[in-house]
Amino acid sequence: MPLIKIKRVYDKPARSDGYRVLTDRLWPRRLKKEDAMLDEWAKELAPSERLRSWFDHNPYYWEPFKRKYFIELKQNESVYTFVERHKERKVITLLYATTYDRLTHAIIIREFLENIYCEH
Repeated sequence: MPLIKIKRVYDKPARSDGYRVLTDRLWPRRLKKEDAMLDEWAKELAPSERLRSWFDHNPYYWEPFKRKYFIELKQNESVYTFVERHKERKVITLLYATTYDRLTHAIIIREFLENIYCEH
């Protein structure tokens, strides 16, 4: 099972990041692709546009957002493909752009992936 970290995509890349995956549906503002040092852009793991817009990083909606996003992830075949492709990696860092580090979907993706990896 890989160690799964989360980090802002704007933070300086580090060797300890391992395999770097951007998990946002939209490309981060003011970030050049060559500066991102990505291994993969997995926008298919991001919340749907409708769910993301509804949540809008409102702390009041965090728990309902988390429940709804878990449902989306469970129904998303791309998640299971991602898990299978990366099950042998040592470290995966999920990258996100928002400044709301306690209200980012990357936290939920990490929890969801860790649950899947633990089941295998």
